[in-house]
Amino acid sequence: MKKLLSVLFAAVFALAVSGFALAADNAAMAPKEEKAEKKVEKKVEKKKAAKKAKKKAAAKEEKKDEMKKEAAPAPAPAPAK
Repeated sequence: MKKLLSVLFAAVFALAVSGFALAADNAAMAPKEEKAEKKVEKKVEKKKAAKKAKKKAAAKEEKKDEMKKEAAPAPAPAPAK
């Protein structure tokens, strides 16, 4: 009975120690995961900003083209014969 009790105690102790080790590993990995997530979020934001900038530049270019068309003088009428 005493042997069984000591084996049971040793097993419970081993599980408790391994549980603490796993908790420590998870706590150490959390900042790395957060850092990776922030990096991905920054990339997504940069892509969105670049897309928005391209769209804005295209609209600006289109507006310039329209202004050039409006500012261009009308063609002179053909001379009457």
